[in-house]
Amino acid sequence: MQAIISVWVSFVMLFVNFVPGFILPEENTESKVKSYPYVFVHGFLGWGEDEGINEDLSYWGGTACNLVKELNEEGYECYAASVGPFSSNWDRACELYAQLTGTTVDYGEAHSQAHNHSRYGRTYDKPLFEGWGEIDENGYVNKVNLIGHSFGGNTVRLLQALLAQGSAEEMAASPDDCSPLFKGGKADFVNSVVTVCSPNNGTTLYYVADQLNLSLLLTICAYTYAGVMGRSPLNGYVDFHLEQFGLTYVPGEKAAEQRMLEAMYVMLNNWEDTAMYDMAPDTLVELNDYIEMDSDTYYFSYAFDSSSKFAPTGTYVPIPSTFAVLQPFAFMIGGFKNNRITDYEITEEWYANDGLVNVISALYPFNAPHKDYDAADIPTGIWNVMPVSVGDHGNAIGIGVSEEQVVGFYVDMIKMIETLPITD
Repeated sequence: MQAIISVWVSFVMLFVNFVPGFILPEENTESKVKSYPYVFVHGFLGWGEDEGINEDLSYWGGTACNLVKELNEEGYECYAASVGPFSSNWDRACELYAQLTGTTVDYGEAHSQAHNHSRYGRTYDKPLFEGWGEIDENGYVNKVNLIGHSFGGNTVRLLQALLAQGSAEEMAASPDDCSPLFKGGKADFVNSVVTVCSPNNGTTLYYVADQLNLSLLLTICAYTYAGVMGRSPLNGYVDFHLEQFGLTYVPGEKAAEQRMLEAMYVMLNNWEDTAMYDMAPDTLVELNDYIEMDSDTYYFSYAFDSSSKFAPTGTYVPIPSTFAVLQPFAFMIGGFKNNRITDYEITEEWYANDGLVNVISALYPFNAPHKDYDAADIPTGIWNVMPVSVGDHGNAIGIGVSEEQVVGFYVDMIKMIETLPITD
């Protein structure tokens, strides 16, 4: 079964056309004396290094290579984290923190009560890497660089915000045993936040699916699949990280007491704690209002565009090289502005897209300070917006492009970050 799944995924991805359009940052000749690890966070339906599927097909590197392995061979300390592929942004951020610290996942008392799932998840016996947040022999904080693709970009943004700001609601709900994540005061744990093709302001594909009455159906299908597969040996091949709902077993523990149908009922009555809900533009307004920019953190955003304007209609259509599976979605996004679901206004500015995410959404959170990237002036506390690259959502992680392209893209990104002055 594992071989069949791997072959099928590989076969589908081979339909992507080669797109040589990545725009790399201009060279910055400055240098610093300390390097920090890089943690890559996958998007919706993705996976990390812990999953068996990653041995057959790496999320980071796609059809081109195992990107994390290649970057490590280049001399950079890189890791690919594993978080819930269907889970809400909050749950994913909590899971990422537990991996980074080597602790038990704590979703928070207030959040868990509100969404009727378990407060605690799996336990990580050791941290992703040693020494995070500690002071080294030279008085520097051991920081981390967070890189998120697609929905993973929202996850790393929220993690950085929780580290810096904490959560007053969680501290009030459990004053005696509140997770350190929710106490804040750890802004200096993060050196940089990088988003790649991320729905920083949501994706209008959510509204398309909702108006076609597909959002709930897709969520039911996804969680049913996770519930069935997550209670089988294949949960180690593609790990769904849904033990908080009882849909998957906690690794190393006996079978969960909760039945799958009961868990499904709980989950479907908590629609607001799902990845689908968290990709709605309305929802992202709430997230962006919560997140404050940290004055000592570097922020970078990369957007890809695989669409072009179709003059007769004024809508945007996918360019020929767009991954075949993404082309229908690109057509939907490229002409959608009649939002009948909410009062959130969608205009023609949302048409350009990478097949899944609107370009305007990937550039920067609408309420945040931002500027176009300038190699001679890279400030902290503001989004440095990189030039838009030609390519689709998958090209950005190595699907349908060459190894040289995808490795070169991330090596240049890392080299740029490596030159940045160390902040307090």
